[in-house]
Amino acid sequence: MAEVIAFDVNETLLDLRALDKPFQELFGSAAVRQQWFTLMLQLVFVGGLTGSYVDYTTAQRAALNMLARREGVPLTDEEAARTVELMSSLPPHPEVPAALARLADSPLRVVTLTNSVERVGEAQLRNAGIRDLFDRVISADSVRRLKPAPEPYLSVADAFGIGPGDVRLVAAHSWDVTGALSAGCKAAFVSRPGAVLSPLGPQPDIVAPDISGVVDRILAAAGSEGR
Repeated sequence: MAEVIAFDVNETLLDLRALDKPFQELFGSAAVRQQWFTLMLQLVFVGGLTGSYVDYTTAQRAALNMLARREGVPLTDEEAARTVELMSSLPPHPEVPAALARLADSPLRVVTLTNSVERVGEAQLRNAGIRDLFDRVISADSVRRLKPAPEPYLSVADAFGIGPGDVRLVAAHSWDVTGALSAGCKAAFVSRPGAVLSPLGPQPDIVAPDISGVVDRILAAAGSEGR
């Protein structure tokens, strides 16, 4: 049984579609929001591969400025900072609070494992009204290696004095699931609309369309192993 359940935050628990209106106002298209997030991830991954660490907030601002230049849209530093700060006040997906409350009533330890800096991660959960459902907020920034590098996943195991195989990551990103499995952890994939698993490499043993479905499977597995 996985003793610690580690949830990714952005898109997995919190709904980035709340940023569509601000991006519509800035760029004239809500679709640009998804392009921004993808570009931000690219900057983070390049930093990891080249050994030039960049934290999530810095990457978000850089990606926003790159996008503005590409789209020919004037963007002040204040506008960029204000837009990135909106990441701290995203709403949870509708099923998340009730599903997490069920998990919190179980013997399992429940944490978040986020690429966001700890300050932002704490603010996100607090503003979404779900901070008290987690034992800890663990930021990959603390090990200066962002997911999907192995160090963030292993830091969860280290924090609780357990092996990687006793940690289960829950994420709506294929790359995050692959990172966790490659680090020796278990994983559950949240197949939200548009999210698909990579057919390459190890596969998670739990796949469900939302957090409620994932929690059902986690609790069922915990119950069967506890008998």
